[in-house]
Amino acid sequence: MKLIGQLRSDGDIDVVDLDDDGSARVVASLDAFWAAPHEHASGPATGPRIGPEELRPVPPVLPAAKVLCIGLNYADHVAEGSFAGTPRADHPTIFGRWTDSLTVDGAAIPVPPDEDGLDWEGEVMAWVGRTLVDATPEEALAAVVGYSPFNDVTARRAQKLTSQWTVGKNADASGPLGAMTPAHEIGDLSRGPRLATRVNGETVQEASTDQMIFGVGETLAEVSRTLTLRPGDLLATGTPSGVGYARTPVRLLQPGDVVEVEVERLGRVRNQVVGAQARHRP
Repeated sequence: MKLIGQLRSDGDIDVVDLDDDGSARVVASLDAFWAAPHEHASGPATGPRIGPEELRPVPPVLPAAKVLCIGLNYADHVAEGSFAGTPRADHPTIFGRWTDSLTVDGAAIPVPPDEDGLDWEGEVMAWVGRTLVDATPEEALAAVVGYSPFNDVTARRAQKLTSQWTVGKNADASGPLGAMTPAHEIGDLSRGPRLATRVNGETVQEASTDQMIFGVGETLAEVSRTLTLRPGDLLATGTPSGVGYARTPVRLLQPGDVVEVEVERLGRVRNQVVGAQARHRP
């Protein structure tokens, strides 16, 4: 299954399963899907079929979902950037996104007016499918219902204005999510699907998820000891080396550039960067 959101004409959202021909079949309404995500993700989809021309993709994300992100989760990424030379952390560095910063495959990503460009960060996104409170790593990993390719596109100027990353990690439409593949089709990320990020067809990041410092289960378990995680919450698992700001000279995404993140067995998310004026369109 390849699950995305579909915006209905009445403004509600369905979760649909994409077919290879670009059509989709409805799995459930958004609320119904997240009420029983593991059951729905076991398939098959049996709802109405939607033709490619009728699809209006949106992230299948609940409005109240928490979007947690791990920073500095690949050793080679730590070594290339501003934190080079720092000791390995004992706990994952967690920051947050708002759900309205998320977007979908094919959507335009605008460069904010005060940025010289945007930076790419290819990642895997994990979707929580059960409530987690004081969970063990094993319980937390078993609660994951699916994974998506994700690009944690970053406004570096805003990110580095202070020690807090929030603004730079929440630029408009800066978090493109690919389709969700059920976890049972992928297995444990510690066994390493490969990830690649490309800019205008050139590979700029390439790694395997088995290089992550903190795994999905242990990170979700640690978070669950402070705040309750619920079905529909998300965890971005961090990016490997190769980001633009760490290059000499610095390289950032400009209007017209096409950036894509492809993850083995998950698929890809591909987007074009546009100018700041796109932020003012309805």
